[in-house]
Amino acid sequence: MFESIGRSFALVKTSWDILMDDKMLLAFPVLSGFFTLLVLITFILPLFFTKAFESSGSIMAIIMLFLFYVVSYFVVIFFNTALISCVNAKLNGKTMSISEGISNSVKHLPAILGWAIVAATVGLILNLLQERAGFIGDIVLAVIGGVWSLVTFFVVPVLILEDKGVFDSLKESLAMIKKTWGESMVGSASIALIFVVIGIIGVLCVGATMFFSPLKMLFLPVLALFLLLVIILAVVYSAMQGIFVTALYMYAKTGTVPSGFNPDQIKNAFVPKKVGQGNI
Repeated sequence: MFESIGRSFALVKTSWDILMDDKMLLAFPVLSGFFTLLVLITFILPLFFTKAFESSGSIMAIIMLFLFYVVSYFVVIFFNTALISCVNAKLNGKTMSISEGISNSVKHLPAILGWAIVAATVGLILNLLQERAGFIGDIVLAVIGGVWSLVTFFVVPVLILEDKGVFDSLKESLAMIKKTWGESMVGSASIALIFVVIGIIGVLCVGATMFFSPLKMLFLPVLALFLLLVIILAVVYSAMQGIFVTALYMYAKTGTVPSGFNPDQIKNAFVPKKVGQGNI
């Protein structure tokens, strides 16, 4: 357990070092967040003024929700594709500009749209089921959602770096996980854990200004700083996750550890199955 925690901190540091070496990579999560916000506003305002949200179970509401899912997924996948393209180039000793990364995403628009539709369909189904599920049902659906996230972990790298179709990429992602990951995925969760801890510290700071009289005058400034911290954490986490996912994909695919990553750190991020154990 403690070894896993130690490796987690080491992986975060390594991902951070690569990000700091190429801060341009931060541009993609920023653009993704900006356009996702525009999509949200575009869908929310018409629903608000037409009061369509009041009949959430109607066919029109479900169609609108599906379209929102598709467009939102498309935006996120589009910029993730650009990020992964640039990270892949960097880890192979090459350089790729922001515009080149975006151009590569444009070249893969059909594949990106196809995966966005599949992901949106699964997301919508889980969302509709969750609205009708009880406590136990929520737990089951959460597990299903977690399994889906795990199974699709490598879809975007395969989709873009191997130019495969959506369903072939999904099968390849599953095969890579069965082959390499085994029982547990450590790295991605460990990176998220660091940001969660930082976020909790921020929440405690805001809470301190609410409950301690001498600090109440600092509430608004501290709240503003906390909101800024949340935005920064989201951007940095997304970039680091893109670096980490691409590196793990390269190792899982080729067995070669990309430059900039310590071999022991990458290999220990995978927990291989023991002989005789079944599939995930």
